[in-house]
Amino acid sequence: MKGKRHLWIGLCFIVAFVVWTVLLQHIDVAVAGETEKYIGFATLNVWFHRLTGTNMVLYSVTDWLGFVPIAICFGFAVLGLVQLIQRRSLFKVDLDIIFLGAYYVLVIFFYLLFEMVPINYRPILIEGRIEASYPSSTTLLVLSVMPTLVFQMQRRTKKRSARTMTIALAASFSAFMVVGRLISGVHWATDIIASILLSTGLFMLYWSIVDVMDKKKDARVKNNGIQ
Repeated sequence: MKGKRHLWIGLCFIVAFVVWTVLLQHIDVAVAGETEKYIGFATLNVWFHRLTGTNMVLYSVTDWLGFVPIAICFGFAVLGLVQLIQRRSLFKVDLDIIFLGAYYVLVIFFYLLFEMVPINYRPILIEGRIEASYPSSTTLLVLSVMPTLVFQMQRRTKKRSARTMTIALAASFSAFMVVGRLISGVHWATDIIASILLSTGLFMLYWSIVDVMDKKKDARVKNNGIQ
């Protein structure tokens, strides 16, 4: 039941992302920004960009901090590798770690897809270059990875203090990164919204898969106990 609920929530966010992307290309489209490229929801985007201005220091800080979720991905990859070496079989590696690896691959796929198929371009030039900005790749990475850190800590430790600290750090870091990218002026507001929708949808799909996996595992344990 819980798995289905998370699945539907995830699908709703994915659909919302698709609808948002389509609307962005048809509603209030106008030329805006230093790049002089067409942008949807132009009135909203231009208003917010003028309100916040551009802060390249904040852009650089959040850019470098983008390596934090990459390090977390690497950490879970090491955990999976250690289990593989110790247990000598891929099938004996924890399934939630295997699915986590597949989930990270999916996130990277979307990360690269929108780099190769630009929907929008940044409102400013970066070192004289025009760069794709939709969705915000850094925001997508952070909001896709940090929830998995909390999720895995909840599953793998019984220490309440460790869980609480992980939640606090992950939430604080995620909030700083989202707000930082939003007000640094290197993204349109719609880029950030798109990343929130897509990352939430992807994470909820992963959560639903783990829920189903846990339910099947509990059923097997119960059946073996009865036998």
